[in-house]
Amino acid sequence: MDTIDDTLADRSAARRPSNGRKHASRTSRKRKPGIKGFLRKWWWAFVAVPLVGVLGVLGTLYYLYTQLELPSTPPPLQTTYVYDRDGNLLTTLHASVDRTIVPIDEMPVSLRNAVIAAEDKGFYEHPGIDPIGIVRAAWTDLVARDTVQGGSTITQQVVKNVYAGTYETDPETGQQVYTVPPRTFGQKIRESLLAMKVEQEFTKDEILATYLNTVYFGRGAYGVQAAAQTYWSKDVGELTLLESATLAGIIPSPSLFEPIEFPDDAETRRDYVLDRMVANGYLQADRAAVLKGKDVRVHPLENADDFPRKLGYFLDYTRRSLIAEYDEPTVFGGGLQVTTTLDSEMQGFAEEAVASRLPEPDDPEAALVAIDPRTGGVLAMVGGRSWERSQVNLATGDGGTGRQAGSAFKVFTLVAAMEDHIDLDSRWSGPSSIRIPDERCYTNGEPWELSNASDSENGTFTLTQATSHSVNTVYAQLVTTVGPDAVVDVAHRMGIGSPLDPVCSITLGTQEVTPLEMTDAYATLAARGWRHRATPLEQVADPSGEVRLEINERGRQVLDENDADLATYALQTVVTSGTGTNAQIGRPVAGKTGTAQEYVDAWFCGYTPQLAACVWVGYPEGQIPLVNVEGYSAVFGGTIPALIWHDFMVQAMEGMPVKDFHEPSFEGYTGGPPTPAPVETTEPTGPTGPTAPTGPTAPTGPTGPTAPTGPTGPSAPTGPTGPSAPTGPTGGSGPVANDTS
Repeated sequence: MDTIDDTLADRSAARRPSNGRKHASRTSRKRKPGIKGFLRKWWWAFVAVPLVGVLGVLGTLYYLYTQLELPSTPPPLQTTYVYDRDGNLLTTLHASVDRTIVPIDEMPVSLRNAVIAAEDKGFYEHPGIDPIGIVRAAWTDLVARDTVQGGSTITQQVVKNVYAGTYETDPETGQQVYTVPPRTFGQKIRESLLAMKVEQEFTKDEILATYLNTVYFGRGAYGVQAAAQTYWSKDVGELTLLESATLAGIIPSPSLFEPIEFPDDAETRRDYVLDRMVANGYLQADRAAVLKGKDVRVHPLENADDFPRKLGYFLDYTRRSLIAEYDEPTVFGGGLQVTTTLDSEMQGFAEEAVASRLPEPDDPEAALVAIDPRTGGVLAMVGGRSWERSQVNLATGDGGTGRQAGSAFKVFTLVAAMEDHIDLDSRWSGPSSIRIPDERCYTNGEPWELSNASDSENGTFTLTQATSHSVNTVYAQLVTTVGPDAVVDVAHRMGIGSPLDPVCSITLGTQEVTPLEMTDAYATLAARGWRHRATPLEQVADPSGEVRLEINERGRQVLDENDADLATYALQTVVTSGTGTNAQIGRPVAGKTGTAQEYVDAWFCGYTPQLAACVWVGYPEGQIPLVNVEGYSAVFGGTIPALIWHDFMVQAMEGMPVKDFHEPSFEGYTGGPPTPAPVETTEPTGPTGPTAPTGPTAPTGPTGPTAPTGPTGPSAPTGPTGPSAPTGPTGGSGPVANDTS
């Protein structure tokens, strides 16, 4: 019996169209081959091709391995030769202590353990290479697209320092010298193969002994015996556990971790080595904790650099520059051929100029730096009276500190004003003392108050006149107009590398800088705003003669040329009719005097289009007033510093063509003093010195050499007798540096 559902189903089936889409049955559909089928058919290709590749690589590496040979002797060190710009040999740089080979049984066990724990904890287990370390280093190099990580075992380091390089004949000495190979990926593979060969031919103790006898420990010391002598004046067998750990900590970066110059960093590395010794079972944790509580102590070998008495300061500057460019092992053992920028004749003139003006042993000392503005090359440097007596370089600040530049620093405020398009002919009130209400200059909640160098210096000045006569109260207003931040920015762009605080009193030179920095900055003006970084390096070549470094003659433009020309225009008046008349040399000169508070520092910085130089005079021992010196009751920038500069430049410039500075354009420079003006704390009496011109006039300059106008013997200086004390705070940076030059 049919149901209703059956009946409806039959009717529905009867109404279906007969020409609908037909489908093949499941049994007749053809199956296509999938990925599994492809792999079943071609699996052998995925195994065979990589296998053949691996076998090929292994075969190649094995062939290379069989062809490698090991030199039998440690590499001799290569001496670096340093020449002046004319090719005359100045000095050589080499290891301060000759490397002495000592057997491993004479080295303390604590030293061996410390080095292994810090440098290669698996030394006694691996076959010469650390595969995981190699993969990690290779990946880092691949990501950085450069060879930046080593991953080397002690054996690999021995290979690099002893076996992987090439031996060449030094043309200067005829001795065999060793050249370290370049750090390429292919070279690392070669060194890995050599490391395995070394492991096959030598015992682990022999490899360790070779490493400890050749590795560099800083300060020219190669090998542990030389290092023990250099840092503690003892033989390696006498080293204590703490000294051993200190030596082991030096190895990764001797220039950063050597304990004489960097005791704090050396202590950090030493403590790291002690921790590694604990982790590897060489030392008990409680003993390590006791040892880590002790300071790093050294007893260095007395071995002063064999530099000439006067020239030592330039050579030390050269050595430091080379180490900054390369590394200590390369400098002291890499056989570099270094041509410096030094002009030996100018160097003699510089030394003579200083000695003639400060001849007595109890006189203050002087620093002088001369730079070629076209290249940045340092042509002459006086850094002190005697390198043998003091290794503090007064010209660069190495071994000491900088000094306050006084009003010689006003040049940076002047340039900032030119960048703000302030008119050199703008008229400024210059009272003898002034209160600056600008909140940027406040100290302890009070306005900045300051004075000029002499009560007679007051009235109305053009900006050019205020520069020529170094009027503090005008420049105090000027720094608030341009902003202290702008002065810092200009100073850094022009060549000052020392840190500077953006406070108002920066315009008066209250912050410490070095003669090298100041000369570099003034040279930027001489080059019309093109900065050439100061350098003693003309050219550096490797032992094969390939040039690796050359001086950059193009430089970098850091100032608009017209802004620089305007600053030069104003600075010429300092020499023609202002505080620096003693610097006249019979040709166009621009410059600025500077004298710090209480006469503790005196400067003159100046330049011609071909040569820039700065002179600093002071006592290296500290902030000692320069009074009663060579007939001067007080020394300020326009006296002895300007005279030294004059004496040097007259001789240094002899034979050079007389060149004029570029004439600037005054168009568009319309800025002036702030409104309202700061509060005068005394009534102006009118200018008693400079008269107020109607506009900027070009300095005429002398037509021939003129004798310095200051006293040359024991007579009183013609300028003011001393700076007046500031009457209030100085904008957060210490005493005001009144310029009395």
